Amino acid sequence: MPSTSKLSKKEEYDSKLCNLLEMYSKCFIVHADNVGSKQFQDIRRGLREHGESVVLMGKNTMMKRSIRLYCERTGNEEWPAVVESLVGNVGLIFTKGDLNEVRNEINKFKVGAPARVGLVAPNDVVVPLGNTGLDPSQTSFFQALNIPTKINRGTVEIVSDVALITKGDKVGGSEATLLAKLGIKPFSYGLVVQQVFEGGALFDPKVLDIKDEDLMASVAAAIANVAAASLELGHPTLASIPHSVVHGYKNVLAIAVETGYDFPLAEKVKAFLADPSAFVVEAAPEAAAGGGGGGGAAEAKEEKVEEKEEEEEEEEDMGFSLFD
Repeated sequence: MPSTSKLSKKEEYDSKLCNLLEMYSKCFIVHADNVGSKQFQDIRRGLREHGESVVLMGKNTMMKRSIRLYCERTGNEEWPAVVESLVGNVGLIFTKGDLNEVRNEINKFKVGAPARVGLVAPNDVVVPLGNTGLDPSQTSFFQALNIPTKINRGTVEIVSDVALITKGDKVGGSEATLLAKLGIKPFSYGLVVQQVFEGGALFDPKVLDIKDEDLMASVAAAIANVAAASLELGHPTLASIPHSVVHGYKNVLAIAVETGYDFPLAEKVKAFLADPSAFVVEAAPEAAAGGGGGGGAAEAKEEKVEEKEEEEEEEEDMGFSLFD
């Protein structure tokens, strides 16, 4: 039978978690291995200063129980999605701020750590080339790890970059000792965002890296593919209809040019094909007619140039601008 103090603590924790579930609709599920208490204090302080965000850690069984009871009591159908992800040394960061900004704030609080014997490496470790500052008596460490070295001015110098530890491997005694002698802290630890929860859905934090431009490019590519498939199959869709209309207009225009059939949109095309020189705009005479004033001549020239550009655009368009 748990003591009264333990029961009161559990009730207090349950009440706190239920209040957070009521107040927030977004949270991060974070992994907290190798994160010290001082680091947690800095994270909490940074998140409070950045925006309205709350870090909640606790036993997984207590968090799961509180979430289930809260959802049964209130009929909430969103938060149960979080329960299955509460595995391992994890916690919840509730927030009302922008998810991408809050994640960036969390990632700021990473602390360098030395390589300890038996630790599983969270990332690759490469020892860079250069002078180590160690005296020649230390070459045995480098030889044991097959690191090429030479003696330069009384110190050991590494000849080339060496991949010392691979991600996922356990750190050995020789590797840990060598890195300590070189003063290298190869690992950094902090809260790692595993999943993001918003509006009843869980998704990978990589989704936050997707920008509006990426979404627009994907949508445009998808529409182009749909239009191409529809045109090839002869099956009209919203994506292919504009292309079909323009292609149809081109066919009608070609028939009108080859035959005596005429319609208003074809008249200009026929006139251009009959006498292209009639569409050439001469700017020099107009400029001369502007008189001796340099400003008036320049303005007249600019107007004729603009006129010419508009004419050329119309000629190139052949009436297709009607479908823009």
